[in-house]
Amino acid sequence: MPGRADPLAHPRLLAAVEQARAVAVEMAGADAVGVHEEALSEDGSAATHYFAATAAGYRGWRWAVTVAQGDPDGPVTVSEAALLPGPDALVAPAWVPWQQRVRPGDLGVGDLLPAEQDDPRLVPGYLRSDDPAVEEVAHEVGLGRLKVLSPLGRDDAGDRWSSGTRGPGADMARAAPATCVTCGFFLPLAGSLRAAFGVCANEYAPADGSVVHAEYGCGAHSDVEPDSGPLPPVAELVYDDGVDLETR
Repeated sequence: MPGRADPLAHPRLLAAVEQARAVAVEMAGADAVGVHEEALSEDGSAATHYFAATAAGYRGWRWAVTVAQGDPDGPVTVSEAALLPGPDALVAPAWVPWQQRVRPGDLGVGDLLPAEQDDPRLVPGYLRSDDPAVEEVAHEVGLGRLKVLSPLGRDDAGDRWSSGTRGPGADMARAAPATCVTCGFFLPLAGSLRAAFGVCANEYAPADGSVVHAEYGCGAHSDVEPDSGPLPPVAELVYDDGVDLETR
């Protein structure tokens, strides 16, 4: 039984259901072609008939067979046929370039991750900047780095580190007795990031070897004093020798 029909299509094109079905059956076999779902007008001289695809694994897909006629009195012929996803078809997600799929922590031993050609986080090392550390590198004639962080790159890094697990909003920082900026194990970074970030050098601290915000903190701060208060009372050890234990 014919499905929905587009009123804009020519009646002879809409009536060519069985002609279109025969083409779909020839392509896929009778068992793979289901009911006629609808016919849609492509223009005044063509229409596409859609049949449900019943093959396993193709839920929601449809056989699309386009029929056409050169003039109102001419014969109806098949223009093209294909298997296409329908509105509710199960299809693969849109393809995303691998550069956009990579996430922090994905890089493994031996993997290479080149920066993009026009990465906004990097600028040539010979360009002047507002970072004294970058300027120092630029004067290393013949020995300087080819690329250095751009202002955008430094801002991105600062935002990421501030909102991460070593930032001022971390649970560890909120419970700490003092901040890293006053800790003797805090090694400030060079350049414009020096005022806000450093590296922890305390091997017993949870952030040892990591970049930390100046307002981060933990319980291993260098100014933490040992508790010199009185020890809690401990009951004397008492032996109960009033019970005889039979040994075997």
